[in-house]
Amino acid sequence: MSGEVLSQNEIDALLSALSSGEMDADELKKEESTKKVKSYDFKRALRFSKDQIRSLTRIHENFARLLTTFFSAKLRTYVQISVASADQIPYEEFIRSIPKMTILNVFEVPPLDGRLIIEINPNIAYSMMDRVLGGRGISVNKVENLTEIETKIMSQLFEHAMDNLREAWGTIADIDPVLSEFEVNPQFLQMVSPNETVVVISLNTQIGDTSGMINICIPHVVLEPIISKLSVHYWMQASKKEREPEELIILEKRIKSASLPVIAQLGTSQISIQEFLHLDVGDVIQLDQSIDKPLIINIGNEAKFTAQPGKVNKKVAVQIMEPIKGGDSDDE
Repeated sequence: MSGEVLSQNEIDALLSALSSGEMDADELKKEESTKKVKSYDFKRALRFSKDQIRSLTRIHENFARLLTTFFSAKLRTYVQISVASADQIPYEEFIRSIPKMTILNVFEVPPLDGRLIIEINPNIAYSMMDRVLGGRGISVNKVENLTEIETKIMSQLFEHAMDNLREAWGTIADIDPVLSEFEVNPQFLQMVSPNETVVVISLNTQIGDTSGMINICIPHVVLEPIISKLSVHYWMQASKKEREPEELIILEKRIKSASLPVIAQLGTSQISIQEFLHLDVGDVIQLDQSIDKPLIINIGNEAKFTAQPGKVNKKVAVQIMEPIKGGDSDDE
């Protein structure tokens, strides 16, 4: 039986069609018994679940926000970057989908295996470079004739931007992106086999008046060691990290060496504002503390002990008499 649940309106419509003769119950039984075949393209092997794709989308939404902040400060102009889509496709299809001449940055992400590609639309790349050089952010697509200086400026700009990728990926892996190649022709870039599944995250990018796409291509081999961390169970579980014994010893030493204010409260008094304004040197304020009652010792802001005043080696001192019990802050 099908696991689909019909609404009451759908049930009523179905019963009405059967009773009026518009539909035949025997034909429905035959249709249900017929095997339904679903076509499967082995070239487009789906190696990531929808749940894992959603997790990657969330990670790169955070990356897009970080990039927006980074490029806004770096280029000093309006920048808006957001995730447009996240899909899993064969590597060959990704190469065919990008321009024949474009800006390709290949990054290694140790300790993970493999490499990932950051493809930047030439319009976006040239607009960024123009802003870095003090221009208005005008885009001139001449990717075939990049000079050595232009190549260096672009590669350094995107290399510094990858610090944000490290931060965005921090929830699933501690990576250290390193730029390994800078290429303009995707046909010269054969990282994995053509049928290898890759995840492509496309970012809508607006730099001033120029818009374009930034595509992040992540092969399956890169994500394979951390694929279990892309599930909802990993994100939702309340995992508590147990401290090592050495950490507990260090923590205990630091707590023991922490300083706390110890205050002996000699007493309190209340006076009017008028009396306070007329206080002068030599005036005496009478406290409400009786000399035959113990003093209160405060540790921080908490009353912890009673004590009696006295002297030790001609210095004023207090002697602890007993702890004050009661209250939520007391240890039993």
